[in-house]
Amino acid sequence: MHRTPLTRRSVLAGGAALAALGPTGRALARDGAGAAPSGSLTYGISMTDLPLTTGQPDRGAGGYQFTGLTLYDPLVAWELDVADRPGKMVPGLATAWESDPADRKNWTFRLREGVTFHDGSPFDADAVIWNFDKVLNKEAPHFDQRQAAQVRPRLPGVASYRKLDAATVQVTTKSVDSLFPYQMLWFLISSPAQYERVGRDWAKFAFQPSGTGPYKLAGLTPRVRAEFVPNERYWNPKRMPKLAKLTLACVPEDLARVNALLSGNVDLIELPAPDAVPRLKAAGMRVVGNDTPHVWNYHLSMAEGSPWRDLRLRRAANLAVDREGVVQLMGGLAAPATGQVQPSSPWFGNPSFKIRTDMDEARKLVEAAGYSVKNPLKTTFVIPTGGTGQMLSLPINEFIQQSWAEVGIQVAFRTVELEVAYTGWRQGATDPSLKDVSGGNIAYVTSDPFYAMLRFYDSRQIAPNGVNWSHYRNSEVDALCDRIRNSLDTAEQDRLLARMHEIVVDDAVQVWVVHDTNPHALSPRVKGYTQAQHWFQDLTTLA
Repeated sequence: MHRTPLTRRSVLAGGAALAALGPTGRALARDGAGAAPSGSLTYGISMTDLPLTTGQPDRGAGGYQFTGLTLYDPLVAWELDVADRPGKMVPGLATAWESDPADRKNWTFRLREGVTFHDGSPFDADAVIWNFDKVLNKEAPHFDQRQAAQVRPRLPGVASYRKLDAATVQVTTKSVDSLFPYQMLWFLISSPAQYERVGRDWAKFAFQPSGTGPYKLAGLTPRVRAEFVPNERYWNPKRMPKLAKLTLACVPEDLARVNALLSGNVDLIELPAPDAVPRLKAAGMRVVGNDTPHVWNYHLSMAEGSPWRDLRLRRAANLAVDREGVVQLMGGLAAPATGQVQPSSPWFGNPSFKIRTDMDEARKLVEAAGYSVKNPLKTTFVIPTGGTGQMLSLPINEFIQQSWAEVGIQVAFRTVELEVAYTGWRQGATDPSLKDVSGGNIAYVTSDPFYAMLRFYDSRQIAPNGVNWSHYRNSEVDALCDRIRNSLDTAEQDRLLARMHEIVVDDAVQVWVVHDTNPHALSPRVKGYTQAQHWFQDLTTLA
């Protein structure tokens, strides 16, 4: 496909029309609460294909809102029906969980009784153990490598698990870990009985899935659309669908989504093209967003032989990013990132390295490292073509690429589909498939301490154990990780996390660019939608 080359100036001009909007529309009125499901809506999503429907979605955290939390439930859930504050952990298929005071590595989960899967079979402790085996036990006959690849890195704390009784399971962690319940947000439960019914075939299960979630799958056309209808027996009245039918349509091109919304082929879209927003507003569409714990950044390899082992180059790469320009490109629907989390976070601390745009200082650091504009550092990064969470992936990457070139950092891009980028991200910087690659762009959620911090900076999370892609090692950070896991005092956790954040920012472990606001555009037909302050979203709020 031919693409017109972008310059920094033309990219900024394209986003200027959005700048006055800001993250408005945090929650729309929720009409018809308590009424029978009615009406239908089509949602144009930015993915090239629907995420996995077998229980553990692929395509990153964004996949959970589409084929995860629609069809399935976790044991521990996240509060997603509020927009004016961050949510919190709430009971899901487990009504309670606790760490054993006698051995804090043992976690007991009390299961919700009376819940059934879409196929009518009961949810119980046997189903939970079967699902753990599905993704963690390679010897299990129903083990599924595709699902395991998605969730195993999200469950690094699990050492073992067992059934205590029909309504209770125990999970033992590898070490004392007060943050372990956050990992369980990602573990979704699918039906063992349905797996048997479809001939023990995960490929068939994908077209006839069965979970305990608020929606059931009515139709699936890969790379095109998925259709959902309400689960009339859903256990949680707060999440009963308001729609009689919800359709997800794959529309990966930004302008194609805009045109689909304007033509009435879809009713809402994610990530509207910034320069199309005035046209959308003139046609009566609403553009909404919200504060989102989500960072758009680059991971830098610190493996042997990588140029980024030089702190001067890592800091230069951060100083040569025009974050205000990226925000302008996004029309104001983003915020400059000066670290892994927002400055308002209790985990931000007070780093001594102040991330900002300073091209002169960046050039001096590059020259001190032995490079210059005439003799540039030449390297390659992997970047995704787009997808939920990647915002305007290619335009932003090209914008930053040109900024780096101005200080003597010449980055070539290896452009891949989003799921390929995620796979490389999980494999780590030393994986043979990433030969000659020294960095990569992946955006992700930063909503809890483990997901924001520990999984990237603890040396024990170096791939394949976790997603410390960079192979970053710092003994003080490792010690802080241990202290955080051992503390049940959230105030102490916050203090330790703030110190960790100070260290990793001073070390310039990543290149931090912006925080997302997850913009959407909605037609007047959409009468209800709550956009939570999270990358998870609850599509049962749509009406």
